[in-house]
Amino acid sequence: MESDLSVISETDLPLPLFIRGKVRDTYDLGNHLLIIATDRISAFDFVLPSAIPGKGFVLNQLSVFWFRQTQGIILNHLLEAVEDVHNLDTYVSEENRFSYPAYLVGRSMVVRKVKRIPVECVVRGYLAGSGWAEYQQSGKVAGFKLPRGLKESQKLPEPLFTPTTKAESGHDLPITMDEIEKLVGKKRALEMKEKSLDIYNYAQEYATKRGIIIADTKMEFGLDEDRLILIDELLTPDSSRIWETRLYQVGQAQPSYDKQPLRDWLVASGWNKEPPAPPLPADVVEATSRIYVQAYERITGRVFK
Repeated sequence: MESDLSVISETDLPLPLFIRGKVRDTYDLGNHLLIIATDRISAFDFVLPSAIPGKGFVLNQLSVFWFRQTQGIILNHLLEAVEDVHNLDTYVSEENRFSYPAYLVGRSMVVRKVKRIPVECVVRGYLAGSGWAEYQQSGKVAGFKLPRGLKESQKLPEPLFTPTTKAESGHDLPITMDEIEKLVGKKRALEMKEKSLDIYNYAQEYATKRGIIIADTKMEFGLDEDRLILIDELLTPDSSRIWETRLYQVGQAQPSYDKQPLRDWLVASGWNKEPPAPPLPADVVEATSRIYVQAYERITGRVFK
């Protein structure tokens, strides 16, 4: 069955809804979960009323790509990228099977059901975003003292592990290694740090060969019984700051493969960042969609369909 390329902003399957996030809808399959990447988009902690065509495909397929690329570093929760809806019969009990919608192809995956660790494992390789703002004020990033005189977007002497809480709503907050140890124990906390850095270093080396820079990224882990595994999404434009090497210039903000055109329009619109969020004009939707597709093509080397 071919993918349904219509915009999917919300799903309604005859399955128990496990969780509806800002972007993803997750359904309970019993021993497994079905995660669907919709075309919803959020900014400033709000889901916007306008969807971005193709975004769900990009998020899902990039995560699948990176899960497969990094499975030699750490096991992840991916069991099957849905490329044929009939394969879902393997995971859905006979009495609960139904006519699966075509839009599941390309934008969904079946994953292990695990215990999520409520920590965003952030790795920073370059001085940008909130890290740059903090450095300007204190000379530090997440408690790490950095050399004086660094410039915006400059490569750090070594990648930093700067974890945060995983907030259900509002902003994530910095969390220390001691606090992570209290959650999962010292050995597990160290493993989360080491695997986060290993994945970032692998991805950055890969990206360099493709003429792009992964300035920073965040990832999540879960426990499959007593085994640490990688979950959620991985190295997408929603979870990473991705730059073009040929456009990179130290000392200024960089154009990113992300939703910056959308953020810029929202700021210029005068929106007070209170609900309801305004609908996006067609040109902003198109520009944002184009950036997501370009990110997919640049990273994977494949033509987006």
